[in-house]
Amino acid sequence: MTASLPVAARVDLRRQPVEDVVERVEEALHVRLDRQTLVRKRRSLGGRTDRGTWVRIERRGFERIGPQGWNGTEAAAVLRGVAMPEWYQGVAWREPGEPVMWRADELELIASPPVGKGALVLEDPGLPDAWWEALNASLDALAGQQTPRIATPDTVTITQELVTRTLGEVFPGVTDAQIERWTPTHADLTWANVMGPEFSIIDWEDWGMAPRGLDAATLWGNALAVPTLADRVRQERRADLESRDGKLMALFFLSKIVGPHTYEEDPLLAPARKEAERLAAELQVLA
Repeated sequence: MTASLPVAARVDLRRQPVEDVVERVEEALHVRLDRQTLVRKRRSLGGRTDRGTWVRIERRGFERIGPQGWNGTEAAAVLRGVAMPEWYQGVAWREPGEPVMWRADELELIASPPVGKGALVLEDPGLPDAWWEALNASLDALAGQQTPRIATPDTVTITQELVTRTLGEVFPGVTDAQIERWTPTHADLTWANVMGPEFSIIDWEDWGMAPRGLDAATLWGNALAVPTLADRVRQERRADLESRDGKLMALFFLSKIVGPHTYEEDPLLAPARKEAERLAAELQVLA
């Protein structure tokens, strides 16, 4: 993405009036959204429709939309062997006079709720073994496929340069951050984006190629406040997390917690500092 692109003004959809946007989506997709079920987040909205489906709406600035476009949810419809909602249709438009795009996708309505109310969890959700089996099957199937897309975790395109710069700034002792293997990745595998007790992965707008282990590291890192859950993630995704790339991705995730924007009240901070010290030491030995 070139630096010359205009930057969209920050808007929080939890506070911004959205009725005009919802009505436009209803007209374009020929559905009615149930306002009582509307979930409002900072950049996105979602709600049930009158035909038993789910519609997700997102606002994104031009500076966060790369050359590959912004149709990740639609593009993910071709993935095989991955437990995810079926995609039905979508619509996108530009906000008049602003460097901003809107996109809405109509999807299968998943019966199970998100495992977490937010990205992290503070207590063990007690997921059944079948859930973990489905997680492994889906992540393994995803990694075995091909795509020209590049993942955009946190809406930022992930590159070798980004990984090297981020780790160098937060963990200067890790002198070699070269990634060996890139695989298709969800890129936002938080506990809010996995459903349970019946397993499914939602919110595919940022998926694409990324360093091996990014998904496992994201799920593991967001479980660190619950040691038994973090240990289970590590056990189930051991091959990813114990690989050199996986350790780099674990540090990449932890850099957001222990780096320059540390939040002292973060329940992940203490375990994150401990794990970061362990991983940095292991990577120095491997270097």
